[in-house]
Amino acid sequence: MQEGLFQPEINESLVFSVSEITFHLKQVLETQIEALYISGEISNFTKHSSGHLYFNLKDENSVIRCAFFRNLNYKLDFLPQDGDQVICFGKISVFEKSGMYQLIVQTLFPYGKGALQQKFEQLKLKLKTEGLFDQEHKKAIPQYPDAIGVITSPTGAALQDILNILRRRYPCRVDVFPALMQGQESPEQVIMGIKYFNATANVDLIIIARGGGSQEDLFGFNDEALARAIFQSDIPIVSAIGHEIDFTIADFVADLRAPTPSAAAELSVPDKAELQSLLEGINQKLQNQIQNRLLRLHGFLKDSKVRLWQFNPEKKLNSYQQRFDLAVSGLSVYKQAVSMLKKDLEHSQIAFARMLSSRSINIISKGKYRIDLVGERLQHATSIKLNHIRYQLELARISLEDMSPHQIMDRGYAIVTKKGKNIHSLKGLTIDDELEIMLKDGAVLTGIKSIRPKKNHD
Repeated sequence: MQEGLFQPEINESLVFSVSEITFHLKQVLETQIEALYISGEISNFTKHSSGHLYFNLKDENSVIRCAFFRNLNYKLDFLPQDGDQVICFGKISVFEKSGMYQLIVQTLFPYGKGALQQKFEQLKLKLKTEGLFDQEHKKAIPQYPDAIGVITSPTGAALQDILNILRRRYPCRVDVFPALMQGQESPEQVIMGIKYFNATANVDLIIIARGGGSQEDLFGFNDEALARAIFQSDIPIVSAIGHEIDFTIADFVADLRAPTPSAAAELSVPDKAELQSLLEGINQKLQNQIQNRLLRLHGFLKDSKVRLWQFNPEKKLNSYQQRFDLAVSGLSVYKQAVSMLKKDLEHSQIAFARMLSSRSINIISKGKYRIDLVGERLQHATSIKLNHIRYQLELARISLEDMSPHQIMDRGYAIVTKKGKNIHSLKGLTIDDELEIMLKDGAVLTGIKSIRPKKNHD
C-alpha cells in the first residue's frame, strides 16, 4: 500500500452485486420512463427461428438495441430490413444477462407514415373488438342485381372501368352518386351516398370505388363514421378502394372487398355468356327429361291398352254369352228329340191298334192304358227335365250378370293394378308406389301414402 493513499473502510452493507445493480437499473428505467416513439435506421436485423426480431436502431451519433417479440410482431404487414427508416414504439428495459439497455418494441411503422399508420391500427383494433369486421355480419351479395348504385367521382377512371365491365358482362341499371374520393370532405360525402341509396331503396347493391393513391390519399376511407355507415347499411356494399395492395378500414367493414374497381364490377354481376351457356345446358337437360318422360308414358299407354284388352269386361261377357247360346242350342235339340219321340209313339199306337184290332177290347184297352201311362210318364219326365234346364239357365244368367265387371263396378267396386298387374294383397306394396284404379267410367292414377294391414280378431 502506498504511503499517504486514503483507503476508506469497507461497509459490507453497502456492497452490491452486479446482478443487484443491473436489476435496480432495470426497475428504474422501466418505471421512470414511459413508452415512447423512437425514430432511426435499422441495422444488424435478425429474425430468430423463434419468430422474435432483433435489430439495432441508430442515427448519426448513437445506437440502441431493440427486441420485437413474436406475440407482437405477427401484426406487421411488411418485413423490416437493414437500412429501413422506421419509427418504433416501445418501452426502455435492461437485458440483465449482458447488462445492456434495450427497447422492447410494441409497434413499428415505416418512417413518414407512422402517425397515419398508428391512427389506422388503433381504429382497426377498436372496430374489430366491437365486431364490425365479423363475417357473421356480412350481407350476401345478390346473384342477379337489377340495379347497382356507385359512389365515386363522376370524372374518375374508376367509374368508366365499372361501366365498361357491366355493359360487357351483365347490362343492368347503374345509379351514380357523385362524391369526392379524397380529402377531408370525402368521408362525409361517401356517407351521404350510402344514406341516399338506403333511403330510396332503388338499388340492390352499392359499390364504393376509387383508383389507387398514396396512404395519405386513401386515408379518408379510414374514417370511423364512414366505417359505421357501411356497417349499418341495409344494402350490401362492395369496397373497391385503391389497388390490390391497399387496405383501408372501409375494406374490412364492407360486405365484400374488391382489389380494384374493375374487379368490383366483375364480382358484383354474373357473366351473361356463362349464364347463356348455363341456360342452354338446362334447356337441353329439360328437353331430354321431357323426351324420356314421353317415351315412358307412351310405353305405359301401350301396355295399358294391352292390359285393357286382356281384362276387357266385354270380352268376358261375350264368352258367357257364347256359353248361353250353346245351352239354348242344346235345349232346342232336346225339344226336337222329344217331338220326334212323340211322333214315334203316335205311330206305334196306330200300329198297335191295327195289329191288335182282332184282339179283344179288353186287351186293346189294357194296351191303350199302358201306352197312355207311358205317355204321361214320358211327358212328366220331359216337363221335369225342361224345368230343370230352365232353372239352370236362369242361374247361369244371374251368375253371369253378377260376375259382369260392369255390374261389380256399379256397386262401387274397382280394379286396382300396379304396373299392369292386379293387386290382391298388401304384399309387394310400398309407400309412394303408383297405382291405377279402374272405375266404371274411367281410371285414376294415385300413390300410396300409408299401408294398414288387416288386424286378426279371435
